[in-house]
Amino acid sequence: MPEQHERRVPGMSGPLEAVTVGLSALGREPDGEKLADALMSGRFRQLDTSNEYAGGRSETLIGQALANAGGAGVTIFTKADRDPDTGVFDGDRVMRSFEETITRLGVERLPVYHLHDPFTITLSEAMAPGGAVPALVSLREQGLVGEIGIAAAGGTLVQDYIRTDAFDAVLTHNRYTLVDRRGEDILDLATERNMTVFNAAPFGGGILSGSPRRAGRYGYRPISPEFGQHVERLRELAERWGIGLAAAALHFSLAEPRVHSTVVGVTSVARLEQLGALADTVVPDGFWDEVAALGSPPPSPVD
Repeated sequence: MPEQHERRVPGMSGPLEAVTVGLSALGREPDGEKLADALMSGRFRQLDTSNEYAGGRSETLIGQALANAGGAGVTIFTKADRDPDTGVFDGDRVMRSFEETITRLGVERLPVYHLHDPFTITLSEAMAPGGAVPALVSLREQGLVGEIGIAAAGGTLVQDYIRTDAFDAVLTHNRYTLVDRRGEDILDLATERNMTVFNAAPFGGGILSGSPRRAGRYGYRPISPEFGQHVERLRELAERWGIGLAAAALHFSLAEPRVHSTVVGVTSVARLEQLGALADTVVPDGFWDEVAALGSPPPSPVD
């Protein structure tokens, strides 16, 4: 697995690792407890979750596994979410979300805490006194959070939040992959500000990991014939090099110097084991030359 330039985050004992395990589906999986337990003794020591995932069950399962393992040296990144019933996402809600999260996880502080999908509020509302962002800043100033981040999808929302210069970190999702470069602006803006960058969903929702259910969709939206043809050409190229499309997709993100950690969604113990094999795949430089020769990917579905 390629080494990325070292990035340190307040509250972590060592540098940020190149791979973070995404657990948005953990609380919905029948074997979620087994997966949570496996993560406590597994190779990948960084976990990404959120207050709202599976109505809080994802965080609860992680917290239970942490308690059973006596802490286990695992680092958890999570997110503040709007009120699930009312959609309210003000400063008070951020504080409640934080309290809910640390109670479920059984921890006192978080190294990275993101503002997650603030779609029910405007940027002005988020930044105003009593808003979500001042609450996040307060948590950071109190030492309860090491870095505050923005994690969202849709249009230029992430860029707008980055430009406030209030944030230390960003998580982009389904926007910078082997077949999609919409995240370029986000990576550039974050790099200019020396922010921690998490690049999530390197498989584009499953189409690049070989999921039969996701073969006709990218980022959860239907793809065009041209987009599908480009994916197929990449698949054939990766197989010719003996790499496989999933490994190529993962290493595309791992090799990007503007990305500090790639967040890969995992839904089972078997998938966790497969992730290790993909991360260990050696991708020759010549492969990337042939990828470049295929030209720019066609437009991806807009989310």
